[in-house]
Amino acid sequence: MATTTTSTYLSIAKNLARYQKMVANEPAVKTATDYYAANIGKVKSISDLVGNYRLLSYALTAYDLGDQVNNKALVTKVLQGGVTSPHALANTLGNPNWAKFAKAFDFVGQGASSISTSSAVSTTETNYDEAKLESQEGKSDVGVQLALYFQRVAPTITSPYSVLGDENLLEAFQTIFGVTLNTNGSIDANAAIVSKLMPTSDLTDPTKLKRLTERFTAQYTVLYSTGGKDASSPLTVTSGGTKTTDLVASTSILSGVISGNSSYGGSSTAQSLSSVLLSGLQSLSLGG
Repeated sequence: MATTTTSTYLSIAKNLARYQKMVANEPAVKTATDYYAANIGKVKSISDLVGNYRLLSYALTAYDLGDQVNNKALVTKVLQGGVTSPHALANTLGNPNWAKFAKAFDFVGQGASSISTSSAVSTTETNYDEAKLESQEGKSDVGVQLALYFQRVAPTITSPYSVLGDENLLEAFQTIFGVTLNTNGSIDANAAIVSKLMPTSDLTDPTKLKRLTERFTAQYTVLYSTGGKDASSPLTVTSGGTKTTDLVASTSILSGVISGNSSYGGSSTAQSLSSVLLSGLQSLSLGG
């Protein structure tokens, strides 16, 4: 019997620990993990982390931001802002993974030593293994990759704006409910649609989350098998950027973030992540 997105996802989900261990023992993954474990304790500052490509790549990949490894200006700015203040850059960028990353590497609030405790290293390693597993599965079936990502990340979000800010969660949401949000329309209106169809309380309920994930895989299979998805051009599943960057583009957002005056809450959360912001931060010079 031919495998489907649903059958492959269910097989992995039921044996997730075994699959994660298999990935962790792969030579390339093990080498990366061993290097991280041996060297993260040597990091004493933000610049130490950002300046070490291998450590930074590992850390960002673990928090689904691997494609930002060359965007050192943005990473530095995020870490310098910490995560405590609601106005911190990590909390105002649309992608919720930035806040998770800043919390895990909280140089400002917890100090450099906090990132190399046994629990911190273990969490990062587990996240990295999961991210690599999902990436590998995506080479065969992007639907499985998205399903695993949705299952892992969805329970951690607390706002419908987080769905809008995360490319993969947004793709999963639209596939599950068969809707296409108007990215040129009101962010608040889109958030209201997400909240109505998929309230965050459903995502923290294991039974409802399982039902939603399986519904996604079923819908994805139908769309793919009927030509809705082009096999030669599968969905782009990233660990960083978001499709919603075109929701709002404003140069005032960039200047506000850099000066520390950007607002937070409601639509400003999603608005903060714009192509103007990212391109502007990419061009910043770190000095030295």
